[in-house]
Amino acid sequence: MNESEMGLKLSVLDLVPKLPGTTAEAALGQAIRLARQAEELGYLRYWTAEHHDMEGLASSAPEVLLSAIGTATRRIRLGSGAVLLPHYSPLKVAENFRLLAALYPGRIDLGIGRAPGGEAHAAMALSGNFLERVGRYPQLVKDLTDLLADRYSYEDHPVTARPIPRLPLELWMLGTNVKSAGYAAELGTGYVFGQFMSDSDGAEILRTYREAFRPSVQRPEPSAMLAVSVICAETEARAEALAARSAESFRARGGSPFQGFAGTGRQVREHLRNLQRKCGNDEFLIVSPIPDYKERLLSYRLLAEPNT
Repeated sequence: MNESEMGLKLSVLDLVPKLPGTTAEAALGQAIRLARQAEELGYLRYWTAEHHDMEGLASSAPEVLLSAIGTATRRIRLGSGAVLLPHYSPLKVAENFRLLAALYPGRIDLGIGRAPGGEAHAAMALSGNFLERVGRYPQLVKDLTDLLADRYSYEDHPVTARPIPRLPLELWMLGTNVKSAGYAAELGTGYVFGQFMSDSDGAEILRTYREAFRPSVQRPEPSAMLAVSVICAETEARAEALAARSAESFRARGGSPFQGFAGTGRQVREHLRNLQRKCGNDEFLIVSPIPDYKERLLSYRLLAEPNT
């Protein structure tokens, strides 16, 4: 991928789909295959999501999958999109990702979010009263940022998240509304707006983040990504057919329809450039929700190759 020709910085968001008739093992093998291809094509990051008790998805523990992806790749940054912080102790999250950062120096991103990641009973089985824990989200995030800055204490006693990696990880906050943008700005983290999951105006959300941003130990300046859903194919007609197939697959599983853009690689890149001019984001996090592993790999390839 020639970034100067494209004028775009692209990264991968992998929901790790377990397609009908396949196994969890096959889905995870495809995740590794996608990460390797993304690295080969010059994508900047490979991120994986966290979901619980969802039959069609196979990534319930991003930190475990990222460790496997790290051994299969050499350069691409690896991250979570996102660890759902209300379910967990900030100390344990910091330890998990600092351990990854020590294993894969200079390559680890910790993306955090506050969604439940599954149906109500799965969320309750995971961490009890989820609504009460979401109410504590600002404090949980502050505790996490303090741990990553080595300034956290419990009952006035210093507590350190170990191991301490030579190169620090990057902290990002993911969200779909102005509230999450405000949290990210106040705490000085990077911010990812989930455009593919939201009807909100991405340009306005990112403007709010940039204007309110406070420099921090984590990040001296604001940095924003837009997470978008795209489908690329060799022809526009084929891309539209895949988008229709994707929408039907999501409807069959009770999910939302395809919210994104479908076309040839050239058409999708032009759409992303226009979106970037409007929103002012630094980077795109790309999810390609095609219910076919081969076609999904091709979609990411076509997006990355300037001549398609």
